[in-house]
Amino acid sequence: MLSALRIALTAIVTLGATAAPAAALASEASSQRGNSFEVPAPDTRPPPGSSARADRIRLAVQRTGTLAWELDVIKTHGLDRKHDLAIEAIELASTEAGKIALKGGSADLMLSDWLWVARERSLGDAMVFYPSSSTLGAVMVPGPSPIREIADLKGRKLAVAGGPLDKSWLLLQALARRSGVDLRRQATVVYGAPPLLTEKALQGETDATLTFWNFCAELEGKGFKRALGVDQIMTSLGAKAPIAIVGYTFDGAWAARNRAAVDRFLIATRQAKDILAGSEAEWQRLARRIGTTDADTLAIYRRRYGEGIVRRPLADEEADARALYRVLAEVAGTELVGPARELAPGTFYQPASGE
Repeated sequence: MLSALRIALTAIVTLGATAAPAAALASEASSQRGNSFEVPAPDTRPPPGSSARADRIRLAVQRTGTLAWELDVIKTHGLDRKHDLAIEAIELASTEAGKIALKGGSADLMLSDWLWVARERSLGDAMVFYPSSSTLGAVMVPGPSPIREIADLKGRKLAVAGGPLDKSWLLLQALARRSGVDLRRQATVVYGAPPLLTEKALQGETDATLTFWNFCAELEGKGFKRALGVDQIMTSLGAKAPIAIVGYTFDGAWAARNRAAVDRFLIATRQAKDILAGSEAEWQRLARRIGTTDADTLAIYRRRYGEGIVRRPLADEEADARALYRVLAEVAGTELVGPARELAPGTFYQPASGE
């Protein structure tokens, strides 16, 4: 009993000796701040934009593609942190690799076109699409070339970027048919990858080149001109304005589970687009990623990119897409669009803001 009492007293004395310096410090702090001294509890909450709170989105990107440029701007300007997003870039060699990653579940989002989304929906998948850019390619010709319209392509060697089912090529064929021209029969058509066709064009091996917009910008910077823009083709086929065929593509079920994150991502990309459209310095910073340091060429990139920023209502985009889909289905049939003759309902993603 006495032994236990001695142990307890020893513990009290020891505790008091240890606590005395802390009490003195508290007293000193209290005299400096007034008579109310409190030790604040540590804030264990993660700061806004930290990875502990941020929603992860995995993007399938091509290193030299426009989505990679936008992602660079998003990260450089902290738009991902501002919108509580943890964006992970998965660099892939081609759009087809991105489609495989998206459908296989190793990526959440990529850039593709509403034609592919509509085809997948008609085959039972739940892909959705949100417009990104209406900037499209053109038929490019050397500066002195006499080619100015579709009829001038008869008897010429026409290079087409992509392949026989490239959307711009199908649109060009559809408009040519309305003019009584069958380009597959009345022109010499060759297909190839855009970089190769650019090289061939510069070497004078082709008379005209239908290619993607960024390669058009490169050719413009080297003295080529646009004989016929794909935006002109679309309006000639009945669209009220150039249509954003290319856009952000993702699984509808994933979007339903992550709706707030998806909408914040779309806001971040719009802010990145506005930065790119308004800043010459931004293009200079991205020059190496784009692949050119020529000031005139970068100015063309910036102008064409800005022209393609989608600013009209989503309902107008969808209405024109439906009209254009019918034209493409007529030209290319099931090989391009699948069994559906009309744009599948639900193809266009509707943000919560109700654009």
